Amino acid sequence: MLYYARPLAQLLEQLEKLPGVGPKSAQRLAFHILRAPRAEAEKLAQAVYDVHEKIKPGARCGHFTDEELCGICLDPRRETGVLCIVAEPRDLLAIENSGEFRGRYHVLGGVINPMEGIGPEQLNLDSLLRRLSQESVEEVIFALSATVEGETTAGYLAQLLHARGVRLTQLARGLPFGGDLDYADQITIAGAVRGRREF
Repeated sequence: MLYYARPLAQLLEQLEKLPGVGPKSAQRLAFHILRAPRAEAEKLAQAVYDVHEKIKPGARCGHFTDEELCGICLDPRRETGVLCIVAEPRDLLAIENSGEFRGRYHVLGGVINPMEGIGPEQLNLDSLLRRLSQESVEEVIFALSATVEGETTAGYLAQLLHARGVRLTQLARGLPFGGDLDYADQITIAGAVRGRREF
């Protein structure tokens, strides 16, 4: 059995709570922090504190920011007529990192999931409806995960937004680049067939 000094054991316990960090990774991180110069450890502690204290959802789109509006909402070069709806800020970042989308985003803050007690009233829908009334949005793209919850949320939003006269689209579903057909599941293949385009 391993014995750690109490502060080190507490650090290990907290690190293991992070997603994807098991006991061995937590131990490596803890020993790295322990060996780091005090100034680096203090910067890490301050950064964790600052993120918790200063970051909040943007007033317009719901993306994380330390100001009232995020940098994407403030960027005058973005296309104002296209709005991409995502569940979480990490989804926004995944799309943004592709470099293919130049419109604006709206972060719902989750998806409809009755098993976890998340209904439409827990999502960032009031500001979405306000945006559609105030901004000249021509197309809304549903960029939600291909899960039952993601599809349920997209269906709910489609019913909610249908009468607003905006074009509703969804990200294509399909095979990843470099993927083999025989390793893909039936739902992915079906999505790829439905989402096919001209060659």
